[in-house]
Formats: sequence, C-alpha cells, structure tokens
Amino acid sequence: MGTAMLRGWIAAGVASRFLVIEPAGMPAGLDSSAEILWYPGPDALPSERAAEAVVFAVKPQVVDAVLPSYRRWAREGMLFLSIVAGKTLGGLARHLGAAAIVRTMPNTPAAIGRGITVACANPLVTFAQRRLCERLLAAIGESAWVDDEGHLDAVTAVSGSGPAYVFLLIEALARAGEAEGLPSELAARLALSTVAGSGELARISAESPAQLRENVTSPGGTTRAALDQRLESVCSHQHVERAVAAAAARSRELAN
Repeated sequence: MGTAMLRGWIAAGVASRFLVIEPAGMPAGLDSSAEILWYPGPDALPSERAAEAVVFAVKPQVVDAVLPSYRRWAREGMLFLSIVAGKTLGGLARHLGAAAIVRTMPNTPAAIGRGITVACANPLVTFAQRRLCERLLAAIGESAWVDDEGHLDAVTAVSGSGPAYVFLLIEALARAGEAEGLPSELAARLALSTVAGSGELARISAESPAQLRENVTSPGGTTRAALDQRLESVCSHQHVERAVAAAAARSRELAN
C-alpha cells in the first residue's frame, strides 16, 4: 500500500523529495527516482533533514516495534500519518507521545489515482496539517474525514478490503466464461471490462445501483435466468453484511 501511495505522490508531484525507510531496499516494480532517497532505518536519516510529514505504511504486526524510533520527531509542525490497519490514534500516541496524528484507511486503487481514503485526526492536528493531509490523499484519489474513529473499522471492511471482493467477482466471472467454452483470454477480458465499466457507470449515474441492476434484468430474459440461480441470495445484503462484519471485527482485534 505504501508503494502504491508513493507512486501516486510522485506522479502528482506533491513533494520535491521523499525520504523512504525500507530495510529491504527499493521494492520490485518501483523505478528509481531522483525524488526518492532510500534509507535502511530511521537512524540512518541525516539529522539536518526536516520533513513536514512522516507516513507509517507498515504491517500491524510490526508497528509497535517501528514507532518508538520516531518519537524524537514529535515536535510542533510535524504530522504523523498512519495507514496501519486497526492501529488506533491512542495506540499510535502511546509510542509517539504528544504528536499530531492522522489515522487513515486507503485502498490499493490509490496506485492509479483512483483510491478512496478515509481519515480521522487527533485534537493536536492543525488546520494546516489537515490541508497537507488532504493534498497527499488527493494525489491518490478521493478522501473523506470522520470524527468518530470507530467508523474506521467499518471503512477498513468496506473499502480497504473491498478491492479483494471485486477481484474475486472478476475471477469468478472469468472462470464461468471459460466453463462455457470461451477462450481464457477472452473470458478474462470480458470479466475485467464488464466490472470496470459497470463500476464507472454506477459512479457517474444518477440512478441507484439497485435501479441499474433492474435496468439490465428483463423479465424472462438471460439476466433473470442467471439471478434465479440463487445469485441474488449469494450476493444478498445478509451475506455481504456478514462478510463485512467479519472484516470489521478483525480490524478491531488488530487494535488490541
């Protein structure tokens, strides 16, 4: 996720320089760039360098070991921005002290500037720091703020994990097409384009997704025949709600 965001920031030119801490070095698939300086750890950073923001893009399982090294950076004007799933503002502050912290939940379409990120700030975040955060998030897609941090568990389950649900649908459609005799490349192309086009139509249409679905479903037609094969029940609100609830519960567990 951090690599996806970095790609978006470089493409948008939101900063002249990025100092990246990555013990394993430059990730595969990310081209070398003059805007990026790579460091194996925070202690390797030149002491004279000052940053406007520090972004934590690490796994929840290692964040408690990573954060203490950055407490010395907690000063007036410094913004800490976290994309760590499940780690609360309070949990971050236990390591960083009295610092301006924004907790966010982005998703992987950020890599192509089509992400959606929800952010929640602690009381020490200034208006100017909110605007800085918004500039960073605008470079990778849409963004929204919530005042209730508890909403971020549901955000994680819906939009953070959501791309996986969509990719699963693409896989299923492609395999079903192959089962009906389509060449694998054509089945994959049909599945990808159908999901991408339908999503864009839903995004820009004044009609609700429910109405758009009805528009495709002619009585006695092919779509109705497909939906009659328990597809509506498998994709019912109840089933999706259980899946999202499980993801949200896991997000809350990661905070402990």
